[in-house]
Amino acid sequence: MTDPFESTKTFVGRAGKLLKLPLRVLERLEEPERLVTVRFPVRMDDGRECLFRGFRSQHNSARGPYKGGIRFSPAVNESEVKALSSWMTWKCAVADIPFGGGKGGVIVDVKKLSKGELERLSRAYVRAIAPVIGPTKDVPAPDMNTTPEIMDWMADEYSKIVGKKTLATFTGKNIKNGGSQGRTEATGFGGVIILKALARREKLAPGQTSVAAQGLGNVGHYFARFAAEAGFKVVAMSDSRGAIYDKNGLNVSAVLNYKKENGSLKGYPAEEITNEALLALPVDVLVPAAMEDVITEANVSKVKARYIIEMANGPITPEADSALKKKKIFIVPDILANSAGVTGSYFEWYQNMHKERWTKDKVLKKLEQKILIAFAESLRTMTKRKVDLRTAVYINAVQKVAAAIKD
Repeated sequence: MTDPFESTKTFVGRAGKLLKLPLRVLERLEEPERLVTVRFPVRMDDGRECLFRGFRSQHNSARGPYKGGIRFSPAVNESEVKALSSWMTWKCAVADIPFGGGKGGVIVDVKKLSKGELERLSRAYVRAIAPVIGPTKDVPAPDMNTTPEIMDWMADEYSKIVGKKTLATFTGKNIKNGGSQGRTEATGFGGVIILKALARREKLAPGQTSVAAQGLGNVGHYFARFAAEAGFKVVAMSDSRGAIYDKNGLNVSAVLNYKKENGSLKGYPAEEITNEALLALPVDVLVPAAMEDVITEANVSKVKARYIIEMANGPITPEADSALKKKKIFIVPDILANSAGVTGSYFEWYQNMHKERWTKDKVLKKLEQKILIAFAESLRTMTKRKVDLRTAVYINAVQKVAAAIKD
């Protein structure tokens, strides 16, 4: 598997060279400002005390507090959190919100924990990283295997540590505990705003535009739902166990209900295919919304889509990216396509800081404005500099952060 941190540095370095940035600035952009590694004990239900290892990577604070999710997974590692914190810096810059990038995680299989153990783990991790987080320092959010309930526990624990209610230190909370309307669906919603803008630009009729969406987590779920509501023909969907395909279009609502009731797509009345086969379908728009590194040198030759919208982080390796460019496949990169997630988090943080409550309609309208502006800026840079969209997006993001460093 490609080292995610090295992949990120490749794209940042490419943009830095085109911008002719001084080496000292480029070096500051490539590496995190701080990487915190913690080990902390958690009491298990049987009375044992187990040690867990966690991380918090803080990439860049030139434009504001660090911002980024916390993931609980056996696969969490130093390179991953460093890469993800870097991605967050560029997403915040692309969306033009006053945050820098952060990311954290704990090496743990949550399936092996009881609810009580999960809560104690969540609170213990917050105690371990408390000195480096806060509403004006670092604002974590949910990510892989972390939920609004876990954010509630973490916000409560941090408030106990500092001795006052401090909701703005964590985003992605439940509504009743300071969460924001529209935050749950923000990432998928923003991706479909990009899809609709792309369709207008390329003169694609939604009803005749086939879409294959890989992944039915939070992002893929809402992307497929909003795409169908916008009239696009979603022909393929998948979860971790497999995919389904109907060239005439799937009933997305029925698929989502089936998944909710049965736990997987197995048995749904449509052609069953593999996740690998989904990536090779002859569709107009391919949407990798699950894991990183799903399109690599090994399978890039099989990709037949005309457009790719990266809703997952890093779904295309740098080598595969180069091959797709040669095939003239238009790619909307992750730091633009899924930046509505962190934008929604920013709106929650803002509401907490100013003791405000916005309606879902207001949140989604503001999200749409932000995403459309970012997409338009990226297209202008792409045209002006005669580069692909990924390079253009990184040029815009790196330029903003470099300017903040200079200031």
